[in-house]
Amino acid sequence: MMKSVLSRSLVLIFCWALLFSTARAQVLSGTEDGQWRYLGGPAGHTRYSPLDQINRNNFEELEQAWIWRSDNFGPNVDYFSRSTPIYVDGMLYTVATPRRQVVAIDPATGENLWTFREPETIRHQRSPRQAYGKGVAYAEVNGRGVIYITTPGFFLWALDAKTGRPLENWGSQFPVGGFPETGSIDLIPHLVEDWGPWQDHLVAGGEYDANYGIPRELGMVTASAPPIVVNGVVVVLVGHQPSYGQTRIENVPGDIMGFDAETGERLWKFHVIPRPGEVGHETWHNEAWRFSGDMSTWAPASADPELGLVYLVTNASTVQTYAGHRPGDNLFGGSVLALDVATGERRWHFQIHRSDQWNYDLPTPPMLMDLEVNGETVPALIQYTKQGLVFAFNRATGEPIWPIVDRPVMQTEVPGNYTAATQPYPTHPEPVDPIVWDGITEEFIMDYTPELKERATEILSNYRIGGLYVPPLPENHGHDYINNVGCIGSGNVISHPPVADPSTGMLYASHHRTCSAPRMMRATNGVDIDNPNYPEPGEGGATPNSTPTTGTTVSAWLPGRPAPLQSIDGLPVYKPMNNQLTAYDMNSGDKRWSLPVGETRDAIANHPLLEGVDIPNSGGVGYSIQMVTGDILVQTRALSEGTAQLIPDAPLMLNARDKQSGEILGSVELPAPAQYGMMTYMHNGRQYIVVQIGSFQTDFPGALVAYRLPD
Repeated sequence: MMKSVLSRSLVLIFCWALLFSTARAQVLSGTEDGQWRYLGGPAGHTRYSPLDQINRNNFEELEQAWIWRSDNFGPNVDYFSRSTPIYVDGMLYTVATPRRQVVAIDPATGENLWTFREPETIRHQRSPRQAYGKGVAYAEVNGRGVIYITTPGFFLWALDAKTGRPLENWGSQFPVGGFPETGSIDLIPHLVEDWGPWQDHLVAGGEYDANYGIPRELGMVTASAPPIVVNGVVVVLVGHQPSYGQTRIENVPGDIMGFDAETGERLWKFHVIPRPGEVGHETWHNEAWRFSGDMSTWAPASADPELGLVYLVTNASTVQTYAGHRPGDNLFGGSVLALDVATGERRWHFQIHRSDQWNYDLPTPPMLMDLEVNGETVPALIQYTKQGLVFAFNRATGEPIWPIVDRPVMQTEVPGNYTAATQPYPTHPEPVDPIVWDGITEEFIMDYTPELKERATEILSNYRIGGLYVPPLPENHGHDYINNVGCIGSGNVISHPPVADPSTGMLYASHHRTCSAPRMMRATNGVDIDNPNYPEPGEGGATPNSTPTTGTTVSAWLPGRPAPLQSIDGLPVYKPMNNQLTAYDMNSGDKRWSLPVGETRDAIANHPLLEGVDIPNSGGVGYSIQMVTGDILVQTRALSEGTAQLIPDAPLMLNARDKQSGEILGSVELPAPAQYGMMTYMHNGRQYIVVQIGSFQTDFPGALVAYRLPD
């Protein structure tokens, strides 16, 4: 009898575990029934779909179904389009051009079904991120499909998914000509209402100009990534002027806000720069929290609706070359944040890097999938970084799956600047590129010939070698070496985001190696005529200890003369890794494979100093971008953003790769270089793969191309 009861109990436990696993997979799917409901496919932003009509056996049979061009919608086309479409309820949705026009597309033909464009405002014209719109969000409200979009002017819109018309009885009327009476929310008043500098502005007699937005002397705000809708709450993300290009230390903080999807009512706001009494306030020294701003969530978000959590990543506060005006670790900069979507309360966080002054902001959303770690199912969150590090957490609790250790890092020598004493490093998984641990050590020195190694060693003897967190030196530093040298292992993965496969626990990351010497830092007087009492950083050997007022210039330490890392007649002093794709089994955290994408660049392969030398393939031009569908890893190459690199002579191919080995199983030709991402969906019984393409060197600026199997 006892044995029978025990057997039934074990069966019940097994069934419960199976149901729990299945339920969680369904909750995080977003790709059920052939859909692609979120920017990254599932709510966990893995860029994965279980669709397998297109597979390893028929991939080479793919035919081009249609091409959709964004240059039909106006001038100033973003040649590096970042908007991945979504597919839901039989329609595709995306945004186009710097006006961030919303477009509904027929998924079978690529024809436009409807469009929506926000009326022009001065706020739009001032936005520094007009062309960086990454897409739209979708939700069903009382059985009705709704598209949500945030715009460069920092408005939130709710549009009927079938018609594109602004939603009735939603939001409020905007007092500038051309706006409809309903369907939009001016986000700026919600953002600034409890912000000290804004309150001071009103007390001093200032007013809110809705057409202009935040007065220039206080800062600016915009949006880049679309909102994400979770459990009936629209979570709005915030963008600013890129921190490396800012000219002032004041700005409005990018507080995260949640709105009711049905009514547009604001439900909560989370302070990304903690106020007195809030967790993390003590990490802002010298009252820097009062004036320092930015702290954007410009990258997309992911979510676990079952846990009721939304996961966001942040960049640093103002000015990412100098931190003397904001000493301290600066929570919640450079962090993964898990917020309760119903209340906006912080459930957990982890600061990936402290007091950022390297532009190491987190550019890709957390990826969510369940793993089997040491025989236990773990709801995981995986965060990949520009540095090439892989952090893994329990997404319910924030506990690291494998230990993370603090390592001492180089300290700044620029008077008045601030650097954190240590930075966190994951002990497992290993970085995509181990050079990031300690920099150009013996293992990584250019050694393709004995002569090259000798010259590289001689050059490097004139530098101080470090790993990830290498600060710039002041001019006239007095050392017997030229400069510091540091390395990163991945680069700005916003243009080549990692992807994951929840069915296997695999992670795929594109990366390249970069080692450099930061520019020297020089002093200026740091004084603005509107604020002559603001002390110079370094005055008396101390950081600024008074709160800047309106009009303060960025800092008294600015980039000075270049002191680049010397080369060997154009060859790097370290072994190159220009375009690499690496796979991890995240159930164990072990690296499964790593391989070059493309062929070694001509500048290296045909260099006179390497004539007749058999050199390893270091990868070709651009980055690898990918997606997982069914039994294949779909992958192609994108050209580097912001450069004039020539298109390779070889055809640009869309590849099907084996998920376990990386081997190419089949290929079809693309009409133009790919960019940013791709997606897939099932429409009327046929699977489509849509690739973002375009280049200023081709006839396809900012386009989408769709493939399907023949009739």
